[in-house]
Amino acid sequence: MWRHVTLALVVTALFVAPSGAQVSSSGCRPTSADMLGPFYVPGAPERNKTGDGLTVQGAVRSVRECKGIPGAKLEWWSANGRGDYDDGHRATQVTDGEGRFRYVTDMPGKYPGRPVHLHVKVTAPGHKPLVTQIYPKPNENSITSDFVLVSD
Repeated sequence: MWRHVTLALVVTALFVAPSGAQVSSSGCRPTSADMLGPFYVPGAPERNKTGDGLTVQGAVRSVRECKGIPGAKLEWWSANGRGDYDDGHRATQVTDGEGRFRYVTDMPGKYPGRPVHLHVKVTAPGHKPLVTQIYPKPNENSITSDFVLVSD
């Protein structure tokens, strides 16, 4: 009997996604949301560079088929090297025809009580907005990260 119960549990674990999780048939999982924080300011200038030393690149994808989303909007903001948020470290950019992006900035300074991080808000028509953060490791100068959005 225990063998049947164990088999049933394994089959359930393999074929049932956790409550609220959305997984496409291609295995593309939505990016986890993270806090917006108190320093988001809409309307950042359109640019793909706000400094040097840290490059974040990847693609914005739809959970549906995991395809890139052309024209998705990314809004970036982070602390400067001293740990202060400023307009010089805010940017808006749009993905290319395949959903790809490349953003170059300074390594953010340590904001009191938080690990080093960059904020990003990603929006695209037909998809729910995503607010998340990227946490660079010490001495890391390049990060590849795809953002996967959930459909409306």
